[in-house]
Amino acid sequence: MNLPQSSFPRVVIIGGGFAGLAAAKGLENQELQVVLVDKHNYHTFQPLLYQVATGGLEPDSIAFPLRKRFNDVKNFFFRLAEVVEIHPDKKIIETSIGNLDYDELIIATGSTTNFFGNKNIQENTMEMKSVPQALDIRSLVLENFEEALLTDNLEERNALMNFVIVGGGPTGVELAGALAEMKKGILPKDYPDLDIRKMQINLIQSSAEILKGMSAEASEKAEDFLIGLGVNVWKNLRVLNYDGKIVTTNGEDHFRAETVIWTAGVKGEIVNGLNSSCIIERVERYRVNEFNQVENYDNIYAIGDVACMKSEKNPYGHPMMAQPAIQQGKLVAKNIIAKLFHKKTKAFVYNDKGSMATIGRNKAVVDLPKWKFQGVFAWFVWMFVHLFSLIGFRNKAIVFLNWVYNYIRFDRETRLIIRPFKKKNIV
Repeated sequence: MNLPQSSFPRVVIIGGGFAGLAAAKGLENQELQVVLVDKHNYHTFQPLLYQVATGGLEPDSIAFPLRKRFNDVKNFFFRLAEVVEIHPDKKIIETSIGNLDYDELIIATGSTTNFFGNKNIQENTMEMKSVPQALDIRSLVLENFEEALLTDNLEERNALMNFVIVGGGPTGVELAGALAEMKKGILPKDYPDLDIRKMQINLIQSSAEILKGMSAEASEKAEDFLIGLGVNVWKNLRVLNYDGKIVTTNGEDHFRAETVIWTAGVKGEIVNGLNSSCIIERVERYRVNEFNQVENYDNIYAIGDVACMKSEKNPYGHPMMAQPAIQQGKLVAKNIIAKLFHKKTKAFVYNDKGSMATIGRNKAVVDLPKWKFQGVFAWFVWMFVHLFSLIGFRNKAIVFLNWVYNYIRFDRETRLIIRPFKKKNIV
């Protein structure tokens, strides 16, 4: 990989998401050689992907070049590559551009969409875990309206204007709210020769409540907000199949829709090579101890979504969100430094700072450890927290200006079909 020789121990980080970035920051300017490997050359602020998908933001406003973040860090190196396999016996990772040896390895590969083994759903639905996927959704949504203009078949037109979102977590709720706002204030102007009232937005949740990880108050209020925006909220309904045309459920309700977006589950994005006993099946997460060390591997750590640290308080591990990932990344960096200087390492204790979701203009729900609130104030808190969390002054400024403009004009300027997209159906 053409890395300079160094007498310092080498720490290799796989993945430049929230966890990997936090770990890399914590290892800055130490007596270590830090190598970050990622298949993209940028960090993605995933909580705002839904705004890219619905034309509210351009993708470059929520992405930041990894090299730029560490421009002045002398002990940091970045390599654009995909990791193929880990060889723990040789302390080597195999990548698409060659092999790389390590002294300490941090796996921060994040998560991917979990389709629970359903091949039809995987082939025919849209997922939203990356910038390219968000752009695909944006193109598909707009292309469907263009096609709806051209067809005389009423059933086909309705299917093109019918949107099904599977999964009532924060991503599904926020995406449904954004589509509802497009229906209310934008699409009638863009398509005056279409009856936009026929557009249907269906949010399907398999359990009895949406935003399941949040408080009952937040769940109820979010549902009220969505219904007020015209979203059809379906609870206790499980999607069994989607063939590209018909959404089949376990109930009597089935949906004919050309666009189905799957936000119903995530699983860790594991790397081949480690013993299968350290991997939890179905959720694909590494079993780690309280120091984030992968089970049976002293010098391999897993952090963020791909790690599962079970405890009495968290029997299924920590939630697959940004905060646990960031906190684990910071602590693992401190522990590696402590290990280097033969000092005592610290066990991870998650500091739950709360959770939040926005449903639309002036509508959000916020659960803090000691305070829960909803509505306009919650919406401003949501905006401030997300704006503050973005990397880079330019990104913060662009997102802020976009939000101000969108709020004043009730508009989403980036509803552009940059690259046409159509999902290939199973034959």
